[in-house]
Amino acid sequence: MQITIQEYFRTWEEICLEKLREIGRSSSAEWARAMGYGENRNGVTTVIKRIKKTMPERLMIYYNARPRLYEVVQGEI
Repeated sequence: MQITIQEYFRTWEEICLEKLREIGRSSSAEWARAMGYGENRNGVTTVIKRIKKTMPERLMIYYNARPRLYEVVQGEI
């Protein structure tokens, strides 16, 4: 009997969206802490820009001014 393991490759953006789905609606600072960036939210800011450019339908952004809140649109990541 042979067991086949299928690998699933995810991009960093998809991993970040999964973490945001776990923690729920949050600010970029809260999201950065959850991703392990500590108090530096700049790492997540770059990811947010890439998500907005490549897959804007997956990210809901609340408020035009700071503090913005981010939430994953329900669906499959």
